[in-house]
Amino acid sequence: MGQPALTSMAARILIYGIAAASLNIVLGYGGMVSFGHAAFFGVGGYVVGILYAHHASGDPLFGFIPGSNQLLVTLPAAILVSGLAALVIGALSLRTSGVQFIMITLAFAQMLFFLFVSLKTYGGDDGLIIRRANEAPWLNMRDKQTVYYVCLAIAVAFFALLWRFVNSRFANVLMGLRQSERRMAAIGLPAYRYKLAAFVISGMGAGLAGALMANFLRFASPDMLHWTKSGELMVMVILGGVGTLFGPLAGAAVYIILESVLASWTEYWQLGVGIILLFVVLYTHGGVQALALRLAGRRP
Repeated sequence: MGQPALTSMAARILIYGIAAASLNIVLGYGGMVSFGHAAFFGVGGYVVGILYAHHASGDPLFGFIPGSNQLLVTLPAAILVSGLAALVIGALSLRTSGVQFIMITLAFAQMLFFLFVSLKTYGGDDGLIIRRANEAPWLNMRDKQTVYYVCLAIAVAFFALLWRFVNSRFANVLMGLRQSERRMAAIGLPAYRYKLAAFVISGMGAGLAGALMANFLRFASPDMLHWTKSGELMVMVILGGVGTLFGPLAGAAVYIILESVLASWTEYWQLGVGIILLFVVLYTHGGVQALALRLAGRRP
């Protein structure tokens, strides 16, 4: 279309779509309202930034882990570390439910936020600059359009895996737990283990999105871990459709486009997004995806 800015917007939509879809695993299918998923998003971004910083300085992390600027190394590392963080946080948080679960996930996210703010070695409040995007074989990662295509390929693979997950017996168990955990426990299914596994998978997806965002922006910031980022991801899920496969991706697209358009009109663009969100919740009965299906004459 001859508009390079649209390529950057599309890349952001894909990245946030992956993060929102990851949150939707626990929110939409498991009924677990996590207000701390920005923690895993930020951890994924910081893994990329910290590995790059140690690669540039030549000093191993903790004295024995070498730094890296290779995408095929940093992405799996971000997924692994985010999964471990989700395992620890989920193992403690899932011993509660309801409002207590919401608050404890929020508390853990804020703890990690203030941890990274205090790490002056890695930029503290100012964040961590990644001077060059991670390198990938045969690709020019300095080109934003190439980074977009990498994000597109990873998003396609992610949603293909997510489709397989949604149509699996594991997802059926999660939906059963959402409806009645007591009944699922009565037929012999260990609710805690299933919920913890889903929480870890969800955290790994958010970490992948954070790693991609760090490469795209060439910057990792404590803002990636702030509770407002968790709120943005939740808004994307609600806008697109809770418990749907592609709803979070559609919600991410709507949110980012609204942000770009409304921010060009007024600095109070959040007010406009809030009004639209109220309309979606009250009248679409399933988000943008359900509304689009109704307009096409199909049943959501």
